[in-house]
Amino acid sequence: MRNRVEEKFLEFYEGWIFQLEQYLHQLLIAHNNINTMSEIELRGLISKLTAHHKAYYTAKWAAIGEDVLAFFGPVWLNPLEKSCFWLTGWKPSTAFRMLDRLRKSWRPTVVLVEAQVRRLEELRVKTRFDEERIETEMERYQVAMADRKMVELARLGCRVGGVEGESTVLVEAAVKGLATRLEKMVKAADCVRLKTLKGILDVLAPPQCVEFLAAAAAFQVQLRRWGNERHNVTHSYGS
Repeated sequence: MRNRVEEKFLEFYEGWIFQLEQYLHQLLIAHNNINTMSEIELRGLISKLTAHHKAYYTAKWAAIGEDVLAFFGPVWLNPLEKSCFWLTGWKPSTAFRMLDRLRKSWRPTVVLVEAQVRRLEELRVKTRFDEERIETEMERYQVAMADRKMVELARLGCRVGGVEGESTVLVEAAVKGLATRLEKMVKAADCVRLKTLKGILDVLAPPQCVEFLAAAAAFQVQLRRWGNERHNVTHSYGS
């Protein structure tokens, strides 16, 4: 049974993905006409995509303020999409692997000069450092969950059941504290995602940004399509 936050974000996400598909179509048109489009036109399209991604995180942060746990078992994603998740979203370092594939393909679509390569490598190192910092914090969170005091509070909560009192208040306070800590980690991970995306786009020239954003959008859209098809087939066999 979905709660209010899940229902609301499900509706938002379906609309967001639909709009991403429309932007992907525009990116592919720009890609095919890259030599005839002006820099102003390309930058306008890039701004639309960055605003679209920011809108996602604005909605997400509003939702996790109400129910952060919903994002660790998101009902709006299929199993394939969930399998690619790192702390409720894409892992920032994967953006560099995608960029590497564009550069090393048989017919490279993104050709970088030495200064760009150096700046991207510096950003890659910083991103990896941020990922490791957040992963370390997540490990500490998991240790805290298994802390003896938390275990005792959980047992206490089971014993008191629905009875109101000091014990119930202690359990609720402890759970709320852990949820608040988890929310901070999710937002920290999202900040790294946004900083990485902005950092890459700042280094690339407008035509290169279009190529990169098209590849990223195509991956996300196809992941959803393949995952939905696979999920629907599995369910039809199981019925």
